[in-house]
Amino acid sequence: MTTPSTLTVADRIAGAPISWGVCEVPGWGHQLDPGTVLRQMRGLGLAATEFGPDGFLPEDPQAKAATLAEYGLKAVGQFVPVVLHDPGHDPLPEVERAMEGLVAAGASTVVLAAATGQEGYDDRPALDESGWATLLGNLDRIAGAASARGLVATLHPHVGTMIESGEETARVLDGSRVGLCLDTGHLLIGGGDPVAVARQHPGRIAHVHLKDVRIDWARRVQAGEETYTGAVAGGMYVPLGEGDVDIAAIVSALEGHGYTGWYVLEQDTILTGAPAEGGPDPVADVRASVAHLLAVAGA
Repeated sequence: MTTPSTLTVADRIAGAPISWGVCEVPGWGHQLDPGTVLRQMRGLGLAATEFGPDGFLPEDPQAKAATLAEYGLKAVGQFVPVVLHDPGHDPLPEVERAMEGLVAAGASTVVLAAATGQEGYDDRPALDESGWATLLGNLDRIAGAASARGLVATLHPHVGTMIESGEETARVLDGSRVGLCLDTGHLLIGGGDPVAVARQHPGRIAHVHLKDVRIDWARRVQAGEETYTGAVAGGMYVPLGEGDVDIAAIVSALEGHGYTGWYVLEQDTILTGAPAEGGPDPVADVRASVAHLLAVAGA
């Protein structure tokens, strides 16, 4: 298992295909090929990457590992949206399939999202008490199964899933033993405070997705004036340091508590075509985010 515990912040910066517009949501936008994305990641000096959605890398676990090795990238983890709240559905087999690939590639982290069972992230049902009990129980089951394989399971609060807000995140932390993937953008958009979570629960944070967002767009999503997808297309996510998330305070809180995990740079992007002059440029945006993270970390 890859463990970055003795490495500096500069050595613990990882990429994610979503910064290149690669997403599991049907119709999300232009999907770049793996070779382009992985080659550009390595060219930016990133040490590692998350797998991306199913179908982005080969399905076979050994082939996944070989593909990343070909580009000189380590494996960090995988975002696994799975239904956790339905008493009639067992999510463990789905997660175990993902874990096979993670173990084969020497990754460390399973990043769970509490999927609604619907496509996309623009709407979600309410979670009743029975659903809460089922969800929390499944999180503990998955955490145990991951630990048995040498992996860490984390829950990723995510807009448009059953766990998106600060209050829902707190209930997960109180009611289960699963680790937390602190996604600084999704938590803010969902009405939470990522700085407060970093300061109050650093010991539960096992993985970090660093995002920066424009609060004006986030408030439009919160008010129901814009869909999540529409806000992403409109530019809600920006390079680190160009939005309203206090990245410096979050990194300071985590590093001060001895956080040794990865900082996965994620700038959710929708491409309308291959990156071209005047359009979104994932390489330029990720380069700017790397520079900002290094600056606030004093690296």
